[in-house]
Amino acid sequence: QVQLVESGGGLVQPGGSLRLSCVASGSGFSINSMGWYRQAPGKERELVATIARSSWTIYADSVKGRFTISRDNAKNTVYLQMNSLKPEDTAVYYCNANAKSFTTVFDSWGQGTQVTVSS
Repeated sequence: QVQLVESGGGLVQPGGSLRLSCVASGSGFSINSMGWYRQAPGKERELVATIARSSWTIYADSVKGRFTISRDNAKNTVYLQMNSLKPEDTAVYYCNANAKSFTTVFDSWGQGTQVTVSS
């Protein structure tokens, strides 16, 4: 299985920036895509951004132009640079990895990191 550990969350003022990181560890798998999801209180978990091994990316409309996802395949690490943060970006952010082990494809999730945007 894939273990994911996130870091970089915290409290930031509106207009500020944060950078999230997520490191994948384990053995016996190859990672296809990695991404970030978020869940605000009382809301469903939603996609923020995802990046394929080829670096092809998808962003939620609400974060386009403000957030940038990137990955380091050699380090099995994915990053989320968040700029121009808004109060509505407040949520728990979860790292996701879609991986393959032999013929099995599966999703793994991190424990989540809190991002709070408030003055």
